Amino acid sequence: MTIDVNTVPLDPEVMLTGLKRWVELESPTYDKPSVDRMTAMAAEDMEAMGFNVEVIPGPEGLGDCAKASFPHPKAGEPGVLIMGHLDTVHPLGTLEKLPFRREGNICWGPGICDMKGGNYAAISAIKALADMGVETPLPVHVLLTSDEEIGTPGTRALIEAEAAKHKYILVPEPAWGRNTVVTGRYAIARYHLTAMGRPSHAGAALKAGQSAVKMMARQLLAIEDMTDDDCTFSVSVVHGGQWVNCVPTICRAECLSMAKRQEDLDRGTERILAFDKREADGTGFFVEKSVVRPVWEASEGTMDLFERAKRIAGTIGFPLANASEGGGSDGNFTGAMGLPTLDGLGVVGADVHTLNEHIEVDSLASRGRLIAGLLAELGA
Repeated sequence: MTIDVNTVPLDPEVMLTGLKRWVELESPTYDKPSVDRMTAMAAEDMEAMGFNVEVIPGPEGLGDCAKASFPHPKAGEPGVLIMGHLDTVHPLGTLEKLPFRREGNICWGPGICDMKGGNYAAISAIKALADMGVETPLPVHVLLTSDEEIGTPGTRALIEAEAAKHKYILVPEPAWGRNTVVTGRYAIARYHLTAMGRPSHAGAALKAGQSAVKMMARQLLAIEDMTDDDCTFSVSVVHGGQWVNCVPTICRAECLSMAKRQEDLDRGTERILAFDKREADGTGFFVEKSVVRPVWEASEGTMDLFERAKRIAGTIGFPLANASEGGGSDGNFTGAMGLPTLDGLGVVGADVHTLNEHIEVDSLASRGRLIAGLLAELGA
């Protein structure tokens, strides 16, 4: 059915009050207890809104996930799946440097844009439709996971299994432009890099050793210098050595590679794996491929979703454009599966993953209404 989305009862001030609790409960991916608490809070809030919620134990060492459905006469039939993640990149204690605060239409906080704000707007939209007495043509489900920020190593199978049960996938990741949604994403691969050196006393026998840190530094520069317009390489999370008076034996790092086309990423994989050189004495440079996100190219179903969203956004009062984005999301998986997927439906903001991460408060309601409009007509 078609509704006047401007009448959907979403008040950004009320929404921000609820979102504040989420933002002030820090949930960095690698801190399982914190993510578990965040998942529990989201589950409690959804239950209070009328959802049926199941908390799913997380992958080993990672936080729990939550699966929810809103009551519907067609429960059990394929419907709409809203996917989001509750983990953030911000370590515990970030609130001291980036407290939840508001100035006018801007509000700051760790994870407020990526992507707690979008998640909260989406579940609020579902509840608002119910409050209006609007029954969506298709049942609506929500899946909130715990490891997206590290490439989804543990929940990809869960995501793909749940997505395969549904007709449409909506992803309230941040809107990368004020009036944009995402209809495709680049292919992404991660790699573990390990330099193995030879120990010695850095003062008494420096030349007898082989520095793993020095080896990593040389290879790091060579790897990043492979970046071109078709495929990028970025090395980070470098750890090496323990005592300054010892020639370091081990240095580890991670590399992120991104490409617009799958074939370009595959060529990049061949190039970086060629850096793997292992010596008989155990020294050398080791490259191991880690998690990947397949390229997602817009399908006909995805573009149909965009055209619907564009029309709905027009009635709200803003023009909507679409783009393929470099940052990965779990939409990569569902898009690559061929499922109609619309991403970047979340709140408008900027500077995600930094100490200036913020949102535009009024976008909680405008983006919520956009999602509500889609839910009200998909399947009709």
